[in-house]
Amino acid sequence: MYEYGGPEVLQVLDLPEPQVGPGEVRIRVHAAAVNPTDVMLRTGGHAVRSTARPPFVPGMDVAGVVDQVGPGVGDRLVVGQPVIGMVLFVGPRGGAYADKVVLPAASVVPAPAGVGLAAASTLLMNALTARMALDVAGLRPGDTVAVTGAAGAVGAYAIELATADGLTVVADAAERDVDLVRSFGADHVVERGAGVAEQIREIVPAGVPALVDGSDQRAAVLPAVADGGVVAEMRGWEGPGERGITVHPLMVADRIEDTEALDTLRRQVEEGALSLRVAEVLPAEEAAKAHAMLEAGGLRGRLVLDFT
Repeated sequence: MYEYGGPEVLQVLDLPEPQVGPGEVRIRVHAAAVNPTDVMLRTGGHAVRSTARPPFVPGMDVAGVVDQVGPGVGDRLVVGQPVIGMVLFVGPRGGAYADKVVLPAASVVPAPAGVGLAAASTLLMNALTARMALDVAGLRPGDTVAVTGAAGAVGAYAIELATADGLTVVADAAERDVDLVRSFGADHVVERGAGVAEQIREIVPAGVPALVDGSDQRAAVLPAVADGGVVAEMRGWEGPGERGITVHPLMVADRIEDTEALDTLRRQVEEGALSLRVAEVLPAEEAAKAHAMLEAGGLRGRLVLDFT
């Protein structure tokens, strides 16, 4: 795309084939997940921190096959290997909506065994965000964490990762999503909406020590949190908190080259601790339709663009 705007600004373009440099690999893309952050790029929400120049290419989540390996990568990744990776789409090379992408080898790990590449493309960005949220919370097994936006991609991964960490989870859900959210491992489910903080307090009268704000409710969720607790925010809100509450705005790009964390998430899929949810797979040339569907809301699982 050459300008910011609605889904219609997305178009199919012929661009030069990227080549690897030291420490990089090139992926022949099979699938790219469509995330809310892609919509932010398209509408100009990332312009202030982007070094990219037109044409802009969205996409942070990619799955495909290694087809070129640069000097210094070693033997961890080899040509022909199915992989998943995270792409810094605000950089000069653009994002994952492309036939081929070049990215640091540190941002690439093997695709989960036994999983199709369309499903595998939905893992890393959302699961790493959830992992970061729980890491800043600093909880121990047996502690309680609250998760809002629990039916969404980040919220679902937060529940599953928290369960794997031995935490008790209080999550929100609309009536139609209660069973779904319980299937992720939530111990308690409250009604989604404006009264979520009060409902969480009814279950944990002293307040939860940490809350993952997947629904971007910001100050509205602070009453659910105990004095001196932690709130992990997805959309950059920094507070202020209250009663000694610390607000942590998360930037997933900060750990985009954390190979160990990415590979751990891959293994957790293989072990069954993390589930992959695909709402629909669309041809890559229907990216505009995918963005319109995402903005319309109501999806359960990620949309995926097929580049095969």
